Amino acid sequence: MPDSINALVQDLSDDDRDVWEAAEDRLVALGAQVVESLLPHVGEDGPSRLKWGAESILQRLGDAALPRLREIRRQGPGHLRHNALKVLVDLGGAAYLDEADQRAVDRLVRIKLNDELPVRVPSEAGRWLAFPADRLEAAVAALGLHDVRPATTVMGVNATTRSTDSVEFQDTQAKTRTAYRVFITPGFETWLSDLPIQNWRLLYGNSFIDELDGFTLADKLSERCGEAHFYILDPYNSAENWYVAREGHRVRSFGSYDYPRFRGEPLPFEVEYKEDADEDEAEEYADGVPYAMTAADNLSVEPGRMPASGTHGHGFLATTHPDVPNSRFKGALPI
Repeated sequence: MPDSINALVQDLSDDDRDVWEAAEDRLVALGAQVVESLLPHVGEDGPSRLKWGAESILQRLGDAALPRLREIRRQGPGHLRHNALKVLVDLGGAAYLDEADQRAVDRLVRIKLNDELPVRVPSEAGRWLAFPADRLEAAVAALGLHDVRPATTVMGVNATTRSTDSVEFQDTQAKTRTAYRVFITPGFETWLSDLPIQNWRLLYGNSFIDELDGFTLADKLSERCGEAHFYILDPYNSAENWYVAREGHRVRSFGSYDYPRFRGEPLPFEVEYKEDADEDEAEEYADGVPYAMTAADNLSVEPGRMPASGTHGHGFLATTHPDVPNSRFKGALPI
């Protein structure tokens, strides 16, 4: 049987679609006995037909693969333990790990937090919220967050912008609801000495922001935190937005496709840009500053590589419902 399993595994890399699809189906039919033969290929670097096939089969096996994966985690072979851990988390999140593995992951996160500086947050595209760093507890309360736990920045950004960041579940009334995962960054200093608030935290969560509306979330945050911002960079549609809320209300905003594009009175930094504009820039800044990154740089902090000297504390992963902790979200995360 092992020889036939190995032959089927090799067929997963065949160029003929009929061949590798048939191999996948036959391996799934063989059940948990194929797990050990597939695990080495899950850890391959880069994309490959064999890697995709192995991962697909393990996903299709689902819970049937759990006993063997957990056995490998405890008893080996040693070279497969790491891949077994990854597959377990991909199948069901950290909730699929036993207590020993969960403690090991938590310990690794704590170790990495001591040596993660400098950190980097997305700057090429995306959407994020910003609020005063010293209002963390107020922000958690305003957004109704739960299971707030320490996380490295690379872990948090991946969890909320690349991996599964929403989960559907049944509440106590058997109603289908959605829980979201969000990441709150460490506190970052702004380099502008004339700003009244010198440290800001950023919040990422693509599904959370998209489904619950980033503008509404900024208003809600500002009610508890005094001030909050929402930024969007959308290179695909050549669009940018920035939005400033104070005490629960918008005070200024810009949107590339809004009409009018600017709302509210120009902020002091915009007045400076207009006054300092040369002849070629006069029209560009006539009504305000139409760039999200420029606004972020002048109002809070500009995302990107954040200097270690201006980074304070650590980040946090959180969810939006008490019945859905972080462990329910599928997918292995870099730490």
